[in-house]
Amino acid sequence: MLLSPAGIDRLRTALTSAGFTATGVADRLGPQATAAMGRNDYRAALRATEDRDPLGTLIRLFICEQTEPAGPVAAALAPLTVAEALDAGLVEPHGDGLRAGIDLEPYGDDWWMLADLPASARPGPLPAEHVLGVGGATQTLLGATVRRPVETALDLGTGSGVQALHLSTHARRVTATDVSARALRFAATTAALNGQEWELLRGDLVAPVAGRRFDLVVSNPPFVVGPGTTTHVYRDSGRVGDAVGAELAAAAPGLLTDGGTMQYLANWVHVTGEDWGERVAGWFAGTGLDAWVVQREVADPMAYVNLWLTDVGETPDPHRMAAWLDWFDAHKVEAVGFGIVSLRNGGHDDPVVRVEDLRQRVEAPMGDHVAAWFDRQDWLRAQGTEGLLAHRFRAAEGLQLRQEATMGDEGWAVDRQVLAAPHGLRWSEEIDPLVLALVGGANGRLPLRDQLALLAAAHDVAPDELAEAAGPIVAHLVERGFVEPVTA
Repeated sequence: MLLSPAGIDRLRTALTSAGFTATGVADRLGPQATAAMGRNDYRAALRATEDRDPLGTLIRLFICEQTEPAGPVAAALAPLTVAEALDAGLVEPHGDGLRAGIDLEPYGDDWWMLADLPASARPGPLPAEHVLGVGGATQTLLGATVRRPVETALDLGTGSGVQALHLSTHARRVTATDVSARALRFAATTAALNGQEWELLRGDLVAPVAGRRFDLVVSNPPFVVGPGTTTHVYRDSGRVGDAVGAELAAAAPGLLTDGGTMQYLANWVHVTGEDWGERVAGWFAGTGLDAWVVQREVADPMAYVNLWLTDVGETPDPHRMAAWLDWFDAHKVEAVGFGIVSLRNGGHDDPVVRVEDLRQRVEAPMGDHVAAWFDRQDWLRAQGTEGLLAHRFRAAEGLQLRQEATMGDEGWAVDRQVLAAPHGLRWSEEIDPLVLALVGGANGRLPLRDQLALLAAAHDVAPDELAEAAGPIVAHLVERGFVEPVTA
């Protein structure tokens, strides 16, 4: 840990006594100043804390990135001494006062998070073992994680420990690993400061937990795609290309208990002449796991390289950028995708693998939709074709039909019809007249078999032929959430 157990207790006492919590800060500053801080506009917050009482000093020091006089800092941190804070790197001398040496901020309802200061807080490149705080990728995984109660949970590549902190709310035992000893010190401090006990193990990816199984595994790994060069442990895995994503997929069967779930973030390359979805689906061949991969973003190589060189605060280096781009060219990489991999050890002989684009804005939390997707797969697998035909279905609440039409000599001619869900994952897709008729008739009154018989009579089609064709269509509509089985 960064502090001794007694030092952790003293720091917790100081933060609690001052009211340095998310609620305490918001109450002190008010909604406008709090919102402005989220945009890195500290003017109102600084005006509201000019008296430098303990809470005001902590806000100025750790949130507004100010250098503060030693006296108010000592009062704000008491009973933790300034000497202890300096030794832990919590603060550091700067000019005539003290400034934050690490990122310590209220988090969630009553937590605190510790990490290294972001690149924006200090000029120059980040150190090789920089420990990230709560960034965009972190929040993506937090939102996508299935939050059902479990006995055991594993956070691979824990960094500052934020994923493990959230896992502790619904897992009885939490294990966290990281290749970086510095990261594990931050994670241990985060755990202790928040009254948590985690098993912390050092090692590369799954090596520290070889032979062990968990109910839930999450990972925000160093997934950046490139030639395999390692300069920053939070970003670079040392694997060439997108191999770390494939490696985690291969390791998943040995990590999961029966019914266990694994979720991780990944980048994958789009190679000229290849279907990216088929390529990523190949990661799960032979694993026996149900897999749902959603691509949330796609970047061209230039934008991708710029993003990650900027992320570590490096001075623009044309040679380094050119070498990275040359690697992409040599491997025919035309784009890089980013998304969420969700795997489940369902114990089925016919695992379901879906790899698809999900770029639209979805209703939070994503994790609820992931859990529901696996639930729907279980339901569909249990029904079979006969079960589907016997069930009644209804259209999802608020389901919309959008039409595009062209005016001609005989009036409007419909060119395209799109089914759109305004809630949940907000899927939308073009449909044909058969699907339109199926969904339009899904009012929950008739079994699907009877509904199809009416459609067959109306279109002069043999009922058995229509039922055979409609089975996969209805299964897809259920998977997407466009229609729902009536259970009562």
